[in-house]
Amino acid sequence: MDEQNKNLFLATALSFVVILVWFILFPPPETVEDPNAPAQVTETVGATPGGETVATAPSVAPGTTPAAAPETVEAVADTPRLPLDTPRLEGSISLTGGRIDDLRLKDYTVSLDSEEIVQMLDPVGQDSAYYVLYGWAPGNGLNSADVPGANTEWTVEQGETLTTQTPVTLRWDSPAGLTFRRTVSIDENYMFSVKQSVENTSGATVSLAPYGIVARHGEPDGKKFFVLHEGAMQMSDGILELTTYANMPDLDVNAAEGTHALVERVNQTGWVGFTDHYWQSVLIPGNDQPFKSVIKYDQAADIYQSEAVLATREVAAGQTVDVTTQLFAGAKEWEAIKEYQAQGVDRFVDSIDWGWFFFLTKPIFAVLHWLHAVIGNMGLAIIALTVLLKALLFPLAYKSYASMAKMKELQPEMEQLKERAGDDREKLQKEMMALYKEKKVNPAAGCLPILLQIPIFFSLYKVIFVTLELRHADFFGPFRDLSAPDPTSIFNFFGLLPWASPEPGSILALIFIGILPLLLGVSMWLQQKLNPAPADPAQQMIFAWMPWVFMFMLGGFASGLVVYWITNNVITFTQQFLIMRSHGYKPDILGNIKGKKPETAKK
Repeated sequence: MDEQNKNLFLATALSFVVILVWFILFPPPETVEDPNAPAQVTETVGATPGGETVATAPSVAPGTTPAAAPETVEAVADTPRLPLDTPRLEGSISLTGGRIDDLRLKDYTVSLDSEEIVQMLDPVGQDSAYYVLYGWAPGNGLNSADVPGANTEWTVEQGETLTTQTPVTLRWDSPAGLTFRRTVSIDENYMFSVKQSVENTSGATVSLAPYGIVARHGEPDGKKFFVLHEGAMQMSDGILELTTYANMPDLDVNAAEGTHALVERVNQTGWVGFTDHYWQSVLIPGNDQPFKSVIKYDQAADIYQSEAVLATREVAAGQTVDVTTQLFAGAKEWEAIKEYQAQGVDRFVDSIDWGWFFFLTKPIFAVLHWLHAVIGNMGLAIIALTVLLKALLFPLAYKSYASMAKMKELQPEMEQLKERAGDDREKLQKEMMALYKEKKVNPAAGCLPILLQIPIFFSLYKVIFVTLELRHADFFGPFRDLSAPDPTSIFNFFGLLPWASPEPGSILALIFIGILPLLLGVSMWLQQKLNPAPADPAQQMIFAWMPWVFMFMLGGFASGLVVYWITNNVITFTQQFLIMRSHGYKPDILGNIKGKKPETAKK
C-alpha cells in the first residue's frame, strides 16, 4: 500500500473509530415527552396534608456560621397563596412557610405538539416536590419557635399579586418580640430578589442567621446522559463544582444528621443550586457577602438540597437587620444568563454545561446564536456556521488537497521505486522518504483536515444537545426540532403516508432512516470518490461500505448535527474538486482520479 493511501486509510479509520466510540458511549437519547420538564401539576396546592423530613433550619452558636439540622415541611391542603404573574412566569407563593413552590414557564411547552407549559417548581405533596424556602436560624437567646421556618403561617403586609412592577411583602410576628418581614420582587425574566429583615422589639440582643434552600423530593426524571450534567452546582469564589444526583449519596456522611453533604466556604462571590437539561434554580447571595454553600442528600427521606447559609447577625434591642439574596428560577437562556453575569453574578454563563471543549463550544455557540438572530432560521444558521468554519480551515485544507495532488503526481515514480526495491521494504521506505523530501511533499498532510474536524464535530454536538436555543428550533417542513433526530422515515415515505415513523432509538428507526441520513450517506460517497481507491481489495471494500455505515450511525443523532455534517461534506467535496482541477487533474466521481502523467516520469 503506497504512503498516500495508507495515510488516507488511517485518517478515515481514526475518524470512524472516534465517532463509533462516541456513539457507543454517548448514544442519542430516546425522544420522550420532554423528560427535562418537572412533573406537571393539576392543582396549585398540596394534594394531601402530611409531613416529610426535608429542608434544613440551621442551628447556630453566637458569632458563627450555622450548621444544619432537619426540620419538617408539611404539605398543607388549601393553604393560602399569593399569585405570581409576569410576562414570562405564572404561579403562586405559599403563605405556609412563604415558599416559592409553584412556578410555570409561559414561553415553553412540554413538547412541540402540546399547549401545556413547563412546570418549573412543585409544592410539597406532589410526586416531584421542588421548591425554594427562606428562613432564619436561631442563635443566642432564641429557639426554633422564635424564628420563621418551613411551616410558619405568614400574612400579606403589602401587595396582592407579585409582578415585575409590584413586589410583595410578607410578615410574621414572633412570640419572642421579633417582627420578620420578607419582600419578594422579580424582574422581566427569571431573577427573584428576596429581602429578609428582622426588627428586634424584645428588649434584648439576639443572634440569628439568614438562609435560603432549594429542595427536591426524589431524583428527577432526566436524560441521565453522560455528556450532560444534571444535578447540583456550586460556584465558590470562581471555582465551579458539579455533582450529579447519582453521586450525591456518595458525599461525606454527617453522622448527627444522617445526611450526605458537601460544604464550601464562600468568601466573596458564589452561587449554589440545581440544574436540569434546560431549566435551573440557583441561590445567589450578594457579592462580598460570605456564606456557606451546601449540597446534601437525605437518604432516609430521598431529598436533595442546596443551601446558602449566611453568617450570624447580632440584632440589638430596637435594631432592624436585613439581608437580600437573589434566586434564579427558570430557563437557561444564554442571553439572559449572560446579562446577569454582566451585572455581577460571577461566571453565571458556566451554569450552562459547555463540556471539556468549552474553549470551542462557547465561541461556536456565540457565533451560531448571532447567525440565528441575523438569519432567523436555526437550520440555515447551522449551514452558515459550517461555511464560516470551513473558510477558517481553508488554508490548511488547500495545503492538504494540494499535497494529495502532488502525491498523485508522484505515483509513476513510486511505482518505479517499488519495482527496484522488490521485497526489501526497508529500502523502499528510505527511498520513498527521500523522494518526499526532494519533492517537498508531506504524506501526512491529508490527515489534518479530518483530525481537526473531530473536536469541532464533538463541540457542535455538545452545543446542539445542551443549549436551550436549539430546543424546538425550526428548520423547514417536518424539521421542527433540530435538537431531535430526523422525524422523516422511509417507513412512511418521508411523511407522505398517514402513519408515524418508528420510535427514535428503536431498531426500526435505525433501518427506516430519514431524508437527512440519506443525504449524509450520498455526500460522504461523493466525497470518497475524489480520493484514489486503495490497491488492497479489503481496504476497497471497507471504503465502499463506510459512507453507508456512517449514514445509519449518525441517522439517530440530532438533526441539526446531521445538517452540519452534510454541509461540511458538500463544501469539502467542492473544495477538493476545484483544488485538484487547479493542479491539472480532472476528478471523475464515477470512477477514480484521472490525471496527466508528469513529464519527468519515464518507463
